[in-house]
Order: sequence, then C-alpha cells, then structure tokens
Amino acid sequence: MNIIETENISFKYTDNGQKALNDITISIKKGEFTAIVGHNGSGKSTLAKHFNALFTPFEGVVIVDGIKTTDEEQLFNIRGKVGMVFQNPDNQIVGTVVEEDVAFGPENLGIPPVEIAQRVDKSLKTVDMEQYRKRAPHQLSGGQKQRVSIAGILAMNPQCIVLDEATSMLDPKGRAELLKTITTLNRDSNTTIINITHFMEEAAAADRVIIMCDGKIFMDGTPREVFSDREKLRKTGLDVPPVSRFVQELAQHGVDINTDIISEQECIQAIEELLT
Repeated sequence: MNIIETENISFKYTDNGQKALNDITISIKKGEFTAIVGHNGSGKSTLAKHFNALFTPFEGVVIVDGIKTTDEEQLFNIRGKVGMVFQNPDNQIVGTVVEEDVAFGPENLGIPPVEIAQRVDKSLKTVDMEQYRKRAPHQLSGGQKQRVSIAGILAMNPQCIVLDEATSMLDPKGRAELLKTITTLNRDSNTTIINITHFMEEAAAADRVIIMCDGKIFMDGTPREVFSDREKLRKTGLDVPPVSRFVQELAQHGVDINTDIISEQECIQAIEELLT
C-alpha cells in the first residue's frame, strides 16, 4: 500500500516562471526507505514540500494515505501522517528544554498530558536522547539537535518522515549518527523514510534511489541498479558513492574485487576476504 502518490504534478514558484517540477508521477510504499538525490535546483526539495502539503501542485494531484493535499480541511491530518525534518534544526526547535520541544507537536494536536509524557519518553528513547531531556537545545551538537527534531516528529506518531537535506549542515559523525537513527526507525518501526540528500553514501543506504534533474525524474531504482549505470549518472553531474569509486580504482590496479560494491560494510567484507 502507498503512503504517498503523485500524479503528473508540476509546480512553478511564479506564474510566469520555469517549472521547478515537471510532470512527476511517483508512488512511495508504506515502510519504504527512499532517497531522493540531485544537484541544487533539481527539484528534490520542492518535491519534498509537496509530500505534506507545504506546497500544492500547479498541475496534477498529490495523495497522502488516500487524502488529496488540496483538501484544506485535512491539512492537520496530512501533516500528522507525514512529518518533516529540515536542513537547519535551529529553525525547527522551539522549546527551551529538550523534553518541552518534543512535547510541542502533540500538545498542539490536543493529546492528553499523560499520553504526551508517554510519547515524549518513547520518542527520546527511540533517538537515544533520553539523557539529554533536561538540556537546553543550544547546548547540543548539530547531530543531537536533529535527533531531537526527529523525536518531536515521532511524538506526533507519523507514518512517514521526510528529511529535507537534514544532514547537510552536519559533520561526518553527526551524519552517521542521524543515518543510523533513521535506518533503525525504518527497520524496527516500519516508519516510511524519505531522505532528500546530495550525499551518495546516504542514498546507498536506502531501499530505493530517485535521481532528479531539471525538475524531472531521471533515474529510479535500487541503489545497486542506479549506481551501476555510472555514465547515465554522470549526465546529471552526480557520481557513485565514494566507496564505489574506491573499489573501482582497486580493480583498475589489478585487485580482484567486486566492482558492484556500494556500501562501506560490503567493502570491508570484500577486503577481509581478500586478506584471508
């Protein structure tokens, strides 16, 4: 079953402007982990904002769990089903204490206080931020702030979380921590994850990769399918994940290694096998 469907959607920022999205039709299954990749201006963030009705299409239809996003009476419901984590966590955190910030969303939904407390406990535990619940957000690292942002979304019990370039301001450690958090959420809670990113190594961790270029879907498939077509990928100005380039260079220097490797874990395993 699909959580999100778009049917031939197009979008312009101005009536006379160029289309930022051009005739896009995709479906996102419940429980799927999808990465959407593309250069700045490719349309990936514009598409993301259609998934919870921050934007509505100039043409076409977006449907979230059976509800059209143009139904204004259902906006609260739609945004409860699809939560968004943005690029800068400081723009999303509103509480002066971590646990207060996580409680903000369910309070606005009118959830009873006892249930809010339970949701805050569960959400902070899920993102491994329980020990920071009494901290002020400004005392946290970038990666920790993003995990608090995710906890705030989780406390609203969404079916889907969209991360709109949520790792772009983080250092490698923060990116790794956040990727681990969303991967665990997807695997253990069957939460649908849509990760808008320009990091190929993040895309490689997803079930599905969508490549966007000039407001259109350019490629769509599993990470292995997408990254195996390096020449087509380069037409968008993108490249394979760094680990893929590494194993290809090893192969060019005579190392007998599988060049279809796309993840660090696969690479480590392949090298260990070479050394035994």
